[in-house]
Amino acid sequence: MLRQFFIALSRNKIVRRWAESSRLGLRMSSRFVAGTTEEQGIAATHTVNELGLSVTLDHLGENVTNADEARASAKSYHQMLDAIGTHALDANVSCKLTHLGFDVDAALCKELVTSLIDHAARVHSFVRVDMEGSPYTQRTLDLVKELHRGNGIGDAVGTVIQSYLRRSEADVEQLCAEKTRIRLVKGAYKEPPDIAFPKKADVDASFVKLMKIMLKSGVYHAIATHDERMIADTIAFADREKIPPDAFEFQMLYGIRRDLQEQLVREGWRMRVYIPFGTEWYPYFMRRLAERPANVWFIARNMLRK
Repeated sequence: MLRQFFIALSRNKIVRRWAESSRLGLRMSSRFVAGTTEEQGIAATHTVNELGLSVTLDHLGENVTNADEARASAKSYHQMLDAIGTHALDANVSCKLTHLGFDVDAALCKELVTSLIDHAARVHSFVRVDMEGSPYTQRTLDLVKELHRGNGIGDAVGTVIQSYLRRSEADVEQLCAEKTRIRLVKGAYKEPPDIAFPKKADVDASFVKLMKIMLKSGVYHAIATHDERMIADTIAFADREKIPPDAFEFQMLYGIRRDLQEQLVREGWRMRVYIPFGTEWYPYFMRRLAERPANVWFIARNMLRK
């Protein structure tokens, strides 16, 4: 019930306007969002890098409504890639296609993403194309596959697969066959049961199954979870199959399980932290609460300390 509640809130425009413009809303989100500006995102990246962890930066936003907004979003990503190169940060970037005009002009979106991937390749970084709700799944994968095959920059682009989608096993097998890098997540959008597994146990079982396919593919993938059982299963499988710790990475969200992030690094595993920033943080924040309602208690404790 809490999951459905937070997903519904993520779509509520009235609550969103209040949250994104209020001091209370910013205080509530501060645990999971590095700030509202690029400078704050870069500063958080420096701090996380100093702890021995890699970073993926995301300028929050989605579903822009015109070409100018899409170009402005792309400009922000180019600035991030410049900063990554200038400061020699251990970082890459993650972006949503709808933030780059996917709903407005697919050709423009392709042009903007291609330019970002080319820039990332020049500074030895990487662009992760995030996955959105199921209406975008096939279109996103089609574009990523096209970009991965072309222009000699394919190694600088990857995508995301959600284990709660019934189609994901076939998608993982195809992406692995084409040597495309994947971030595996459970999924945080509301989907009907004919598209997504409704039961957590089935989502978890799918996650473990996909993880095993990915790790045996020989491609450098990312296993993104805070679930200690999923992490233990991944480590056990890697040990059993003699897969070295530098053959893949774990990923976790900024502000969640910092203790576990640092522990895994101490134990020799690779860890990348997803650091979001920007004024349009509300949908992201609500989806994080929907994924793990226990995060509500993190927020409550932080609020009481201040």
